[in-house]
Amino acid sequence: MPRGDGRLSHDLDPQRPGPQDACGVFGVWAPEEEVANLTYFGLYALQHRGQEAAGIAVSDGSGVVVYKDLGLVAQVFDEPTLASLRGHVAIGHTRYSTTGGSTWENAQPTIRATSSGTTIALAHNGNLVNTAELQREVTERGLTTDGSTNDTSLVTTLLAGRPDLSVEAAALEVLPQLRGAFSFVFMDETTLYAARDPHGVRPLVLGRLERGWVVASETAALDIVGASVVREVEPGELIAIDAEGLRSTRFAAPEPKGCLFEYVYIARPDATIAGRNVHAARVQIGRQLAREHPVEADLVIPVPESGTPAAIGYAEESGITYGAGLMKNPYVGRTFIQPSQTLRQLGIRLKLNPLRQNVRGKRLVVVDDSIVRGNTQRAIVRMLREAGALEVHVRISSPPVSWPCFYGIDFATRAELLANGLDNDGIRRSIGADTLGYVSLPGLIAATEQPKTRLCRACFDGEYPIELPVGNLIGKHVLEGIGRRVAHNSDDGDSTEQLVPPLVAAAGADDDLSSARRTSRSELKMSATTNRP
Repeated sequence: MPRGDGRLSHDLDPQRPGPQDACGVFGVWAPEEEVANLTYFGLYALQHRGQEAAGIAVSDGSGVVVYKDLGLVAQVFDEPTLASLRGHVAIGHTRYSTTGGSTWENAQPTIRATSSGTTIALAHNGNLVNTAELQREVTERGLTTDGSTNDTSLVTTLLAGRPDLSVEAAALEVLPQLRGAFSFVFMDETTLYAARDPHGVRPLVLGRLERGWVVASETAALDIVGASVVREVEPGELIAIDAEGLRSTRFAAPEPKGCLFEYVYIARPDATIAGRNVHAARVQIGRQLAREHPVEADLVIPVPESGTPAAIGYAEESGITYGAGLMKNPYVGRTFIQPSQTLRQLGIRLKLNPLRQNVRGKRLVVVDDSIVRGNTQRAIVRMLREAGALEVHVRISSPPVSWPCFYGIDFATRAELLANGLDNDGIRRSIGADTLGYVSLPGLIAATEQPKTRLCRACFDGEYPIELPVGNLIGKHVLEGIGRRVAHNSDDGDSTEQLVPPLVAAAGADDDLSSARRTSRSELKMSATTNRP
């Protein structure tokens, strides 16, 4: 089994989590700097975006080395490992899987060598929706992948499959073929590249070091390495950075549709997206919640930590005292306990515990970021009542999540989304609250200070800005499904490959974590290293 992630999510059931974060990417071009160390600290700042695996690729100009493993950034890398990764350009990745299972092979960066001697390493935040189409092209062209089952590997294979072109020229051919959400950082022996899909669904920012450049998923990662923010990488833009400087090329016309859920949950509160500080946006969402759903109460408490800024805003607007009602244990990971029924019932005590003296005899407003299946809120309401709360009024700083995300967030399947099958009062009864209020979609949008037309709101309103493929050829395990279908045909002696599986797992399906590969550090270094032929 993979290591426990070491991060407290307030989900109670490790096998049935709530919305899982997008991945985090980081890239640096900085001669005379310790680029592996800078990447390590950048990934550390992005750890909240993915806790399944981490990896770093480094080049000294003569070859590219990738080191990756399952686990947290601090578990994967130690000082001797970082000291061995020498060079002037590096990229890094911290992963939560949205395409492909949680295996070592699917950890990133991915790496491929071309027949011309160039090596390409790539890290991806987001999720493509034409994965089956890309797999078909790879197969028809006779290209081979590295055994992984994620969309990132397909992109790396297609980039490396044009040895007659420079990496930059190959990218300008491949990137327009991709549909979905992608914020890429990639590299060859000498150059750092960054690219963002034409809709800019997932964030990507450019920063400046005294002697180099940095690209990262969030501005907080620039802060931690001492880089100043220059600007966002624009939707539809490809950036290349080498000894000649920085070059920018458009590969597609921009049609901005930034992810609205980044403002609710995914991004760090100290990040800035499209000029808007995330903490300030969340406080404003809380104020809007108080205006839309007032209630007489004695205390406003957050579900830590994601509900804290909105709870502050709710208290400020309502005039109700803000205080702590739930204490969080930050050292319990989602895979720490086996989910037997008894331990499921005890799980809340491992993760969150009430401050009885604060909540006893009080009418509480409990502020959280979202309701997906309702497991978390149901248990919290029950726990607070057991601790002596007179009333529990739940306030949610996002609208009901009624639709799955196919652009880089692993929600539950639509059938499992509580808001898909129940109205507001049904959800209230399901979680046991006295009252329940969600912020309105217009109220949430207003807090971002972005026009509605520049935001992806699909998980709230079902309007997907990027066309989804027909025939359900989409989902977290689409490539595993294709692989199983092809293998089955081969076993049966069927000479015709059928790349379309009869049934494709929906987004949000559970991973079979037991299939994760165990690899020693010495094996990892050898397995993940590609030198020039």
